[in-house]
Amino acid sequence: MVLKQYFPSTGPATTQIAAAGKTAPSFPVPAIDGKSETLEAYRGKIVVMNLWATWCPPCRSEMPDLERFYETYRGRGLVVIGINQGESRQRAASFAQSLRITYPIWLDSQQQYGRTYIALGLPTTVVIDRAGVPVPPGFDGPLTYAQMKAAVAPLIRAQR
Repeated sequence: MVLKQYFPSTGPATTQIAAAGKTAPSFPVPAIDGKSETLEAYRGKIVVMNLWATWCPPCRSEMPDLERFYETYRGRGLVVIGINQGESRQRAASFAQSLRITYPIWLDSQQQYGRTYIALGLPTTVVIDRAGVPVPPGFDGPLTYAQMKAAVAPLIRAQR
């Protein structure tokens, strides 16, 4: 399973979401700027929640596409939230800065989000609709820009 994350086949594996059909659990965690953040604060927006770590090569390769995706869709009520799994503020902030990431980065030192959303490996991505409900499936492994776009297309269309 670990090797799969480093040598992915044609794309990410889909995974079941523990909270599918229910309001997404929301834990207070610090952002890299020190402010406390929760998913609940983003109700009314489409949230692309990406669990990652600095030691993860697929995470590094995916983050520029996540940034481009965020820049393209944030004016349409979408936010990308990168949730670092268990690393220090300094390490996560330095890493994000090196990649010129502007979307919110949170620090989940207890890996509450990873356990809740059954992250089998990193990166793991979960889409949450405007009502705060996770949209199945979740994705284990890196997504391409086209896959990100396809994952939120029904939610963007529903907005019109």
